[in-house]
Amino acid sequence: MIRSIYHTPSAPLRKDIPPHEFPKLIRNRRGLLWVDFSDEPPENCLPILASFGFHPLAIEDALQQTHVPKLDDWGDYLYIVLNYMTVAKNGDEWDTDIDELDIFLGKNYIVTHHDFPLPAVDEPWNSCDRDLRVLQDGADHILYKIADKLIAGYMPAVEKIDETIDQIEDQVFDKPSPQTLERLFALKRTLLAMRRILLPQREVMNKLARDDYQVIDPRDRIFFRDLYDHLVRLHDLNESLRDLVGGALDTYLSVINNRMNDIMKTLTIITTLFMPITFVTGFFGMNFFEPLGDLLGWTTRSIFAVTAIILLFFPFGMYLWMRRRTWI
Repeated sequence: MIRSIYHTPSAPLRKDIPPHEFPKLIRNRRGLLWVDFSDEPPENCLPILASFGFHPLAIEDALQQTHVPKLDDWGDYLYIVLNYMTVAKNGDEWDTDIDELDIFLGKNYIVTHHDFPLPAVDEPWNSCDRDLRVLQDGADHILYKIADKLIAGYMPAVEKIDETIDQIEDQVFDKPSPQTLERLFALKRTLLAMRRILLPQREVMNKLARDDYQVIDPRDRIFFRDLYDHLVRLHDLNESLRDLVGGALDTYLSVINNRMNDIMKTLTIITTLFMPITFVTGFFGMNFFEPLGDLLGWTTRSIFAVTAIILLFFPFGMYLWMRRRTWI
């Protein structure tokens, strides 16, 4: 889908403008043109982007969704790549989708390209449709609006992850299981993917806030500085959540090791308690004695009773001995 919106101070707002008019409209410095490509085949986007005079390398980068956040200064326009991440909880798993938003920013136009519907673009688009003052602020302010919505979209994911970590920490102490370990590693992968986006995206906002570009109004740099501060805070939250996941993982391993030690301790106690019985029964079962002859007394009832008492006494005595040595 290709949609466009064009505003000039002395004319009504135009929408869905034919692409062949774009080169003529951007020559009017008083107007503002916004063209949005959403889920459009590359063969349809290529001639339209070329009509703006964009460099072939920039167009090729925009049509190939394989880049990390970056900013290229081409003089009359900026080529900006921003990433956005969609995080959804699917049972105990986390579905993480990372997509790319390509932006061409000129003095009086902005071109956005993305493969899937993006609320960070739709909301500013609807705002421009309702209030013309958004368009009057300039193309760089529309870029700020888009980036602001894009960055704000990370907060719900961060809050969901934080809540899940709290639940896992309670589960680690109550009932740890292999599923708990899988959830921890899934969260760790999600946070690592978010970190790979936040770091370069933070540098993009830092450049927009501090460097001198022809298409960025110096008065609007403060807005990008605000976005940079948001990304710094998100990065700090990401690091904190990663530390919490690492701490929960260490706690899980400690709890599992302690439980294993308790199990081994119990098994050792049982083995030690029955060891004297095993020795006595083994000694009397070695057939060293002839049932006939001088040792016939070993088969009497009294000897059997004494042997049974010894078998019962040894485990109890071993238990008292281990209690005295504080082994149990």
